[in-house]
Parts: sequence; C-alpha cells; structure tokens
Amino acid sequence: MVSFAPGRGTRNPLPDVEEPEGKKEGEGWWKGTAFKMFEAAMTTAASITVLGIVGYSYNRYYKHLVLSKMENAFAPGDPVLELAAQSHAYHVAEDAAKRRALRESVQARRDADGADPTDHDHWLPRAEQAKIDRIVAGDEVGHYHLLIGEKGTGKSSMLIDAMSKVDGEGIAMFDAHADVEIFRVRLGKALDFEYHEDNIGSLFSIRGPRDASALLDVERALNKLEKVALKRRRAGKKPLVLIVNSMHLLRDDDDGRDLLELVQQRAELWAASTLATVVFNSDDYWVYERLKQYSTRMEVTPVGDLPKDKALDALKRYRMRNFGEEPDGDVLEKVYESVGGRLTFLSRVAKNKDMLKVCEDINEREKTWFLNQTWILGEEMDDDVMDQQKYASAAMVLAKALVDKEREMAATYDAKSGHILPSLPLWQARQVMTRADFIQSYDHINIFTIDSKANVRADSVPMMNAFRDVCSREGFDEHLEKTLTRIGDIESLGRTREVTIKDLWEGGKYRVVMRDAKGRVQGETTFETVEKKDDGDD
Repeated sequence: MVSFAPGRGTRNPLPDVEEPEGKKEGEGWWKGTAFKMFEAAMTTAASITVLGIVGYSYNRYYKHLVLSKMENAFAPGDPVLELAAQSHAYHVAEDAAKRRALRESVQARRDADGADPTDHDHWLPRAEQAKIDRIVAGDEVGHYHLLIGEKGTGKSSMLIDAMSKVDGEGIAMFDAHADVEIFRVRLGKALDFEYHEDNIGSLFSIRGPRDASALLDVERALNKLEKVALKRRRAGKKPLVLIVNSMHLLRDDDDGRDLLELVQQRAELWAASTLATVVFNSDDYWVYERLKQYSTRMEVTPVGDLPKDKALDALKRYRMRNFGEEPDGDVLEKVYESVGGRLTFLSRVAKNKDMLKVCEDINEREKTWFLNQTWILGEEMDDDVMDQQKYASAAMVLAKALVDKEREMAATYDAKSGHILPSLPLWQARQVMTRADFIQSYDHINIFTIDSKANVRADSVPMMNAFRDVCSREGFDEHLEKTLTRIGDIESLGRTREVTIKDLWEGGKYRVVMRDAKGRVQGETTFETVEKKDDGDD
C-alpha cells in the first residue's frame, strides 16, 4: 500500500501501518461518545448545583435583608419627625429676624416662670398628652387604642409630640388613604418593606406591577412586622408601636371594611401577646362603630376641645412668648366665646395680631361652609334637585332641633368649663331627620359630629354659631316648611300613576280584569260611555 505525502506532485511513499489484530473498523467510537456525554452531564449537574446554591443563598440573604430593613425602620429617627421638624424650623426661621428682639426681652420672664427650655412652643399642651406619651413610648401594653375627636383638636400633633420625646424609636407612623392600593404603598414605606418588588428574581421574568391584591400585600407586610416584633421580644426590647393616622379617610365600602377588619385582627392578636401596640386616629364616628363590633382589647380616647381655663392660659402664654405682650382678659374672653377651645382655631388666632378679626373670619367661613353644603331652596325648587334637597333639608331640620334644644337648656355656658353645646343621642337625631343614612356624611364633612358616646352635636362652636344665626333668620321656619312640603309633593307625584282612557264613543268601553298569581279572577271593572241626558229629562 503506497501513501502520498503532501507536496506539489511529489510522490513520497510511506511505510504501511498494520491495523491491530482483532480490531475492526469503527469498533471504539462509542467509548469517546460516552465519555463526552458523561462530561457534559457532569458539567450540567455542576452548573445546576452551583446555580441552586447561589439561588438558595440569595433567597436566604434576601429574606434576612427584608427583616433587617424593617428593623431599621423602627430605629431612632422617623421621616414624620423630620418633616415636622423642618416645618417648624421654617416657620421659626421665617420670623426670626422680627421676633429676635421680642424673644430676648421675654427670655427673662420665661426663666422666672420656670418654663422648660425644650418645650415645644408650636404645640399647645393637652391633658391627654401624658397618656399618649405612655402609649407611644411602649409603657402601656395589652391594648390597642383609638383616638377619636373632631378635626383640629390636636390628635396628630400629640402623637408627633410623643414620638419626638423618644426620637421615634420602635415607632412607625403613616397616613391612611381611601384607595387600598395607596394604603398598601404607604404601609410599605413606613415599614421599609417593598413587597418583593426589589427582588433580583424579577429580572428574569416579565410581569405586571404586582402579583397579588392590595389586601394580600398588606397581610404579607404585617406578617413580616410580626417576625420583627418577635425578634425584638427575644432581645428584651419594648413592643413596637404602629400608628395609623386619618383612618376616617378609608371608604365605608367592602374594600375599606375588609382592610379595617384585617388590621384590627392583627391589633387584637398583638395586644393579647404584647408584641406590638396599634394606634388608630380618626375624625369620624363610623370607624369606632365598625371597630366596636369585634373589639375586646380596644381602648377609646376621646379628644375634644380645650376647656376654657386651659384655652385662655394657652393663648396668654403664646402671645407672651411670641409677641412679648400680655393680652387683655376681656379680649381673651371674647376670643373663647367666639371660637371655643378648638386647637386649630386657637392656633390661628394666636398667630395673628388682631385676634378678634380672625375670630370673625373663622365664624363667617364656617357659616359659609354650612350654607354651601346644606342650604334649602324652598317651594320653587325643581324636581331634579330633590335628592340633594332631601340631604340639605335633613341637615337643616337637625340644626333647628339643636338650636331649639339650646333654648330649652338651663345653662349653655359655664364660667370654668366654657361652652356647653346642645346634643342629641344618635338614635334621636336620626328620628328627628327621619333618615338614618345622612348623619355619617354630615360627620365626614364636619358639620355635625358624633362623639364616642354616640351623641350628635355641632362640629364646633363656630358651627353652632352658624346654626344659631341661620335658624334665627326671619322667615326661616316658613322657608323650611315650604321646602319639606315641596319635597313631599314631588315624592307623592313620583308614587302616583295616572291612567288616561280615551276613544270611548258610540258605546265603546274598556274592561279591566284583576287576577292573582295563579290566574284566578279577583275582580272586574268596566269603563263605558253614557249618553248625556237633557236638562228636561227626569
């Protein structure tokens, strides 16, 4: 056998190579193939093993990171405190140049009075502050709490003040919202929990914004919070405090009630095990009414207006501290008579040079709000506005009932405690209005208020002044009566059906047969024409 070596036409014979004895052509190929298959399988198995170890390690790391971030959310310091401090610092700095001289002049008086130099002069003191301080500091356990009161009584301010005294350690606070999705986001922000949206696994798949409902996400966040609370318990630290502000913003529908029930269940469980304390803050009565159905460990803290002596003392100290003047006692009396002890009104009055002018503006603004929401249109109103006028007339009827009751009261003003506003039990207020569904809406728009004892009264002293002024107008009773009569007439027309029978001549007639559900005749009526008789006929 001759072999040719590569070359340009060169014939280079090579020696013959004999095949090993017993080996046939293609006999060893499967060994190489099997080795390659084994090598590929081992490589794949090693890759899968490494990938599994990395994935499992990352999953464990991520779960640890989630709890670590949530623990950090309860570390000293809180975004709510930072925002409050920035707001206060801005207002102080804004008037610093104007008030520096006054502050220096009254500093000696403050020292003589023994005032606390760390006192928060942007908040007026309240009697409930001490209890809220203990709750927020984690000293009161075994219950969850509901703060209820009218808008502007200082509930949120007291909570922020209590948080500042412990630098927010072990506390998370956020505002509720009517949309459950936004509630979910705000809860996650307060707890520093992102619902797995920052998981690296999302890079390997295309998916929507979320894989779960808002309620399920809230449940998951509370599960993680419970783990953090258990870890703190084992470390011997104080229970966590979760504050949900503005609970009245939740809608009183299926989603809102389901969310409220979910959070209340956790609040009950954590209160029983002293793991955490949940604090609800609400302006409206319906939240209390809803929570009361399933509550066993809930404590209710009503927060109302300041009594007269404390309101006058707060005004006097504020004017002395910020304006360097001691207001006249008669002026302070007129201020309290005009706006009462509502903290938001007192704060607005105290910051203005002309306090009485601000009181007039507050009363006029409240009366305008009342009339814009519930004024009645009289007997000339169109039937298209009947639903709105039912709502408005019911409010006017209730306002008149409160004014009438005030006239029957032996005393409406106490020299020590201040205003005594007339009130009606909730059931009686509904009876007066002849409606049971409107009162919750009146409470929501701050015309009437329902306290924790289910008594209905004017939302504030300026609102009661508006009731008194409107109901004392000349001809108001007649105007209200005509409106109610017109509403009754429109409803009567809506319930009346008119049947017109025509084309009855030359003996024509209609026969109406009444049958029951089974088709049996129950009665029969016939309409037919009758010939007109002459006057001379008998």
